[in-house]
Amino acid sequence: MPHAQLCICSSHMFICVSLSVFTECCPSIPVQSSKRCAVIGGSGFLGRHLVEKLLGKGYTVSVFDIRQSYELPGVTFHQGDLCDKQALLTALQGVSLVFHCASPAPASDDKALFQRVNIQGTQTVLQACTEAGVQKVVLTSSASVVFEGTDIKDGREDLPYAKKPIDYYTETKIEQEKLVLKACDKEKGLLTVAIRPHGIFGPRDPQLVPILVDTARRGKMKFIIGDGSNLVDFTFVDNVVHGHILAAESLRPESPICGKAYHITNDEPVRFWDFMSDILVGLGYAAPRYHLPYTLVYGLALLLWLLSLLLRPLVSFKPTFTPMRVALAGTHHFYSCSRAKQDMGYKPVVGLKDGIRRTVESYPHLRHGA
Repeated sequence: MPHAQLCICSSHMFICVSLSVFTECCPSIPVQSSKRCAVIGGSGFLGRHLVEKLLGKGYTVSVFDIRQSYELPGVTFHQGDLCDKQALLTALQGVSLVFHCASPAPASDDKALFQRVNIQGTQTVLQACTEAGVQKVVLTSSASVVFEGTDIKDGREDLPYAKKPIDYYTETKIEQEKLVLKACDKEKGLLTVAIRPHGIFGPRDPQLVPILVDTARRGKMKFIIGDGSNLVDFTFVDNVVHGHILAAESLRPESPICGKAYHITNDEPVRFWDFMSDILVGLGYAAPRYHLPYTLVYGLALLLWLLSLLLRPLVSFKPTFTPMRVALAGTHHFYSCSRAKQDMGYKPVVGLKDGIRRTVESYPHLRHGA
């Protein structure tokens, strides 16, 4: 799901012959290592945490990202465009497992960028994985693919995709997930699974906490949308990483997870505004306390969004509020992890309170008065 960026306010191989015979018959195909993986989008918030955890579990990691590289023992960095298949093939040499975490920031309103990265880029990734002999693909999807701006309580994975997505991020994530799950083919030796996290937060998050603090510093974090009782899932980044790795290690031909999507959350729904207040108060800012009617704010957000579309040829402005952001702040949206528990043995490794504490402690430079 997109981060809550509010101004009130991302190995198995089929072997039917012995490995020696396989390599002799097909010497041009590199032997895949079960402990060698690639993280596409590995420079991002989630991707970097995932890379670090994989290294701790003994994997060697190939990182592919358009953003700047970093140095870690056991990591090979490849900088390139997601739609460049040849660049991807270089990064996937000898790789048996791919984590696809790349996506534009959810707050962007660049439809062409979302289509290019989430749809065209994912098509290129799948083509490259097939040509490189990759056996497993784990996609970072989003719980927002079933969210239309109305209440979801304990939502399960069998909910239909949103028929009227309320932002470009959700619209293209739906198509992306469909592409990856459809690509699962046991006969061809490519297994896929999609992880749907919700409300990711944690240390080094470049969006939720910095935006929240910036808004508070400008005196615009005084209002609560609605009555403040709406429950939402926020998921500590370590739990999202844990879900990805569990999925990868469970992904085998006989596994029930093949070609399916799984919600991964902290399994602790919390009042949206209580969570925001805990972050703010932890960093020394006042919690919001004045209430605004949900329908009023949503109506104004919708009006501003429509005006921005109509006036775009003449003047460019980006509304502070969007319908999606208001809906995220004022509705119930939390999801069941029962399928992940049953099929993968998922259990959150970091509780919500501990996750909030770790997150607050990781931003000393954003404390009030710093």
